[in-house]
Amino acid sequence: MNPAPPLTSTLIRDGRLPAPGRVVAFAAVARLYLSPPDVGDVERELLLEAFDSNWIAPVGPLLDRFERDFASFVGVPAAAAVASGTAALHLALRMLGVGPGDVVVVPSLTFVATAAAVTYVGATPVFLDSDEPTWNLDPQLLADELAARARRGTLPAAVMVVDLYGQCADWDPIVEVCVRYEVPVVEDAAEALGATYRGRAAGTFGTIGVFSFNGNKIITTSSGGMLVSTGREWVDRARHLATQARDPVPHYEHAEIGFNYRMSNLLAAVGVGQLRRLPSIVARRREINRRYREALTGVPGVGFMPNAPAGEPTNWLTVLTIDRRAFGASPGEVREELEQLDIEARPAWKPMHLQPVFAGFETRGGRVSEHIFKRGLCVPSGSTMSNDDVDRVVDGLLRVEGGARARA
Repeated sequence: MNPAPPLTSTLIRDGRLPAPGRVVAFAAVARLYLSPPDVGDVERELLLEAFDSNWIAPVGPLLDRFERDFASFVGVPAAAAVASGTAALHLALRMLGVGPGDVVVVPSLTFVATAAAVTYVGATPVFLDSDEPTWNLDPQLLADELAARARRGTLPAAVMVVDLYGQCADWDPIVEVCVRYEVPVVEDAAEALGATYRGRAAGTFGTIGVFSFNGNKIITTSSGGMLVSTGREWVDRARHLATQARDPVPHYEHAEIGFNYRMSNLLAAVGVGQLRRLPSIVARRREINRRYREALTGVPGVGFMPNAPAGEPTNWLTVLTIDRRAFGASPGEVREELEQLDIEARPAWKPMHLQPVFAGFETRGGRVSEHIFKRGLCVPSGSTMSNDDVDRVVDGLLRVEGGARARA
């Protein structure tokens, strides 16, 4: 007997879900990764140009060009390209003078690098919960925390805000309260290049903004990051620290300790090409998110990270929420089933206040971020995905749901 044909998004849109107990056949196809690099001929040509010019070391014309082009794209006076987004976070805190004995407010729902950078300078993170409309730092919790600390005379040395999964935080109230208490802000926009809030680019709301070009980000330079600021002096200072803090004299002289954090000219060449293609890359990720929503809205127990009305996200990753009772399977069970179909999926970020390394650190709230972690599941979202690839993920999800209904 011939196997049943695979499901298609047409079946999904028509409401013809698999019958309970139906076995769905999936052809042998390539693995679908969560967010693979999207590089092509443009990047290859620029990389070869840098190679042929022998600008291999971490200086060169394409490094300068990448910084200029990037600053122009996000709308700031200057940018400094460094070895990673984590390095940029570390530099940002160093430039703000954060050090031992200081406290830095950090959202709990984030990748570990945000909080880890605080420990690099000897400071202590205090974790705040997310708000439900954006999944980012809760502005009201922040206002309450700063007011309480102002009364005690213990204001934080800085506030770090993350634009999670490519969506900007609710920046107006955050900026207002930080200005009121004169607390500098570091914006971790590692996941949000191309996103906007009220028409303004992600990464430009804090005193200093940080981006990542890791292999799974919106654009990649293999590894790398960028530090930006509306104040050119901050960028110049970061670039100095990133090149071992070498003083501008003929011999090697150092009045302070710096870091080997500069990006190479070769990696910057890839970045120049990626930045040129950024609008189409972001447009494709948004289209992929739209297709997921169109196919899965109305499926019992399936929801999505909300799109905040004040901005336009990049949809770096499409994040589903799965209610086990309504859907019939937990996010973990769904992830395992997708893995059997060679589809990578990943839980939402585990909040920092639940991480063993930060056990016992001060936390305000936690209910929202814990709920997101419990129900959240990231699905393949890379800009190289075809529509058939999206359908394949959707079909896999519905296969799990159909099986759960059959067992009920």
